[in-house]
Amino acid sequence: MNKGYNEFDEPKTTEFRRPPQVKSSKAQIFAKFHKIPTIRFEDQELTSFSGMIVFQLLFKRLGLRKRLKGCFSHLKISPIFGHHLVVMLLITHLILGFRRLREIVYYKDDPMILRTLGLRSLPDVSTISRNLSQMDDASVDNVQDLSRSLVVEGLVREQFPRLTLDFDGSVLSTKGHAQGTAVGFNKSRKGARSYYPLFCTIAQTGQFFDMHHRPGNVHDSNGAPEFMQKCFEHIRCQFPGSIIESRMDGAFFNQKIIDMMSERRISFTASVPFYRFTELKQLIETCDSWIDIDEKWSYFETLWKPKSWNSRYRFVFTRKKVKKIQKGALQLDLFEPVSEQYQYKAIVTNKTESAKAVVLFHNGRGSQELLFGNAKNDTALSVIPCKRLNANRIFTLASMMAHNLSREMQMVANPGKTHARPKRPAGWTFKRLDTIRHQILQRAGRFIKPQGKLTLIMSGNHAVKKDLMHLVGKLLEAA
Repeated sequence: MNKGYNEFDEPKTTEFRRPPQVKSSKAQIFAKFHKIPTIRFEDQELTSFSGMIVFQLLFKRLGLRKRLKGCFSHLKISPIFGHHLVVMLLITHLILGFRRLREIVYYKDDPMILRTLGLRSLPDVSTISRNLSQMDDASVDNVQDLSRSLVVEGLVREQFPRLTLDFDGSVLSTKGHAQGTAVGFNKSRKGARSYYPLFCTIAQTGQFFDMHHRPGNVHDSNGAPEFMQKCFEHIRCQFPGSIIESRMDGAFFNQKIIDMMSERRISFTASVPFYRFTELKQLIETCDSWIDIDEKWSYFETLWKPKSWNSRYRFVFTRKKVKKIQKGALQLDLFEPVSEQYQYKAIVTNKTESAKAVVLFHNGRGSQELLFGNAKNDTALSVIPCKRLNANRIFTLASMMAHNLSREMQMVANPGKTHARPKRPAGWTFKRLDTIRHQILQRAGRFIKPQGKLTLIMSGNHAVKKDLMHLVGKLLEAA
């Protein structure tokens, strides 16, 4: 007998198996549809905005309707559609992505929107316009205080060790002759009438904190010292233990603003306009001891003050290597050595950190421009819909609140980073409101009542279900 051989072993047989299917057949993919269905319109409990349930929960958690009602308690006129309902409708209107008031007709019978607002029917455009025209200065101030309070509540919850306030103006243009507009600096629409409000934003949350409304023919620093002082005092009162910082461009470089921030122990940086001080050019040209920050950036610093100022401040001068633009045929540049030149910048600051930290901190203010762009595209910040000044101020505040609420929802749903980073970016990777609309808000659904229990039925998309239920769960926990 051969070693290892067992005569009682049964012969092994190999079963034939088909290889796993890795491709789909054409019959499984393609289909022919020739018949066009008949279209019927009926009154059913169908909604195009099922995802608005997350904002319904957020409004309820914040007590938004009740708090808006308190903003107009001093008005003697009591219309059927209260002023607070009109403002709440404007916020919802902008969250949905609409820009013009007349576009309300496209969702006036949507049950999800009606439930979010607590109404059985929506007002028409004339009612909204008439309601907005009745709002006085006190109403605007109260809504502005509420907008600021909602931001403060989020900051209190997150407990940031330092808060960075950025200030800048943004042009809001119109083709009409709205009250309070004027022709001024307008890079995109020269000669158009506009407003030029000054905004204060919070870098850590990417939210609007406050606004100083102005006509379009004023300088960027018009009314800035008083407005900035008001913002600093409000933050200092609410967060006495936090470090307060601020960043500004060259338009705010004047002795009154710089001294005010220094006296109030605000850590600041501000760009310095070279064209106003010829001495700065001489300082740069005579400097022969530039200190390298990295391969591109270098700096030197000195204590300096303009002749009319009383105090000296720390000035950090930086230069950045950039490629020199070559003139001539473009294709020949491929065979020529690249020559370099420098771009210069001056920053005034009272910070005691390294020059690299100061430069990174100041350059981080570019995030504010992104915030303005997102708000103008996603919540119609650039729209001026009415003739009356106070109506347009309310609309701008509604745009700010719509943007802030979209950030608040994401802050509640996801943990953020509260430690400070060099450029002071937001503590969350925020999704744009336009992205949230496409992914969550604009979802078809149907309300049914099986056994008397109100139920919202949506399609079984796994990604939508995962994101929506995550938001709903977090908002219910935070309530």
